[in-house]
Parts: sequence; structure tokens; C-alpha cells
Amino acid sequence: MAELIVALDVGTRQEAVDAARRIGEAVGFYKIGLELFTAEGPDVVKAVKDLGKKVFLDLKLHDIPRTVERAVRSAGRLGVDLMTIHSVGGKAMIRAAADAAAEFGEGGPRVLAVTVLTSLDESDLADVGIVGRTPADQVRAMAKFATANGAHGLVCSPREVGDLSRTLPAGTLFVTPGVRPAGSSVGDQKRVATPAEAVADGATHLVVGRPIMAAADPAAAARAIRAEMNG
Repeated sequence: MAELIVALDVGTRQEAVDAARRIGEAVGFYKIGLELFTAEGPDVVKAVKDLGKKVFLDLKLHDIPRTVERAVRSAGRLGVDLMTIHSVGGKAMIRAAADAAAEFGEGGPRVLAVTVLTSLDESDLADVGIVGRTPADQVRAMAKFATANGAHGLVCSPREVGDLSRTLPAGTLFVTPGVRPAGSSVGDQKRVATPAEAVADGATHLVVGRPIMAAADPAAAARAIRAEMNG
């Protein structure tokens, strides 16, 4: 069954802890991204883990292999469950990340490769020199490259996950942001789907932020999304 991850897109450790407490048992998995981690560092990961929750550390690492290897090792010591690297970092970097994660055994972090950010469309790709490929083409190429070199899974748009889940090895994780409940605003995402659509296409984890965090009753909003996923 697919898991729901709530994006803690807040600025402080206290806001993150308060949000997780408000949502309570409705959600057991939280994403900590660049804004929050830069503000609060490892302490915010520890605080969320101390609540008995899983953590998806979304820093999109992209550096020389040795630096990424050490960063993954540090995340493993924090108890991080999922974490991201950029697929364009090269095969040596991806393998170094996967090898560092393997040191922690089955309980270690699973390394996810970011393919194409869900805020990008074909014109955005052309702006950075990727010409003649749609986002789906680029996602497919980078997904095969990353998983062939040790990545445990991918972060990809729900619009691409159906194709990838049919072509990549069994057991590959598909973590999909850009998920919006039916009838909600798409915000700054350009390639979106509903929770039911994403799960039906093969997503293993759905990342949802504003539709839960900005709701009058975040726990109820989370339960409604989980019902959509299961339906």
C-alpha cells in the first residue's frame, strides 16, 4: 500500500513539531526539505524521529562522489528513511550514495534520484540545454540511468510514474510530489495528478504539502487524502 508523506514546508523546528503533533496518527511520514533543514539542521530530523515518525530528507544532493557519500552516511546516522540525490550527478556519485546507504542494512536510508523537477516543463528544459526531449523523455532516460547505478527509487511526477513502474525493476520506489486532491489548486506545480491516479499508476509514496498543512483541520485533510489513495 502506498504511503502518504507530508511536506513540512515551514521555517522552524517548533513549527514542524507542532504540525506533526496536530496531524497525529493520521500520518507517519514527513518530508524535511531545504528551507527547514538549512534553518534548523539535524536537530529537526531528530525532533521528528523522536515523535516516532519516518523522515524523508529532501536535500537533492549533487556534489563529488566522496562528499555525497559522507552526507548519506551522516543522514543514515540520523535515522533518515528516504533521501534524495540528483540523477545528473553521474554514475560514480549515485553508486557512492547507494554504497553508503548499504552500510546501514535494511534499516538504512533509501536513496532516491531526482529526475526532472515537477515545476519544469519542456520550455524550461530547453532553457538549460535539454532540447528535443519532453519532460517524460528526460525522466525516462535519467530514471533508467539512476536505477542501473544503484538508486533505490525515484522522485518523479505522477504523470510519468505509470510508464516508469511498467519498465523499471520490481521493488523500485516511486515517490511522487505534484499530488493534489481533486478540486484543489495546483500551486506552482505543472505536472500534477490526484492521489487515486498516482497510486493507480504505481506510486509507492505520495508527497503532499499545502493541501494538508494549510487546511483548517490538517489531520482530517490527511485522512481524506489517504481515503482517496485507498479508493
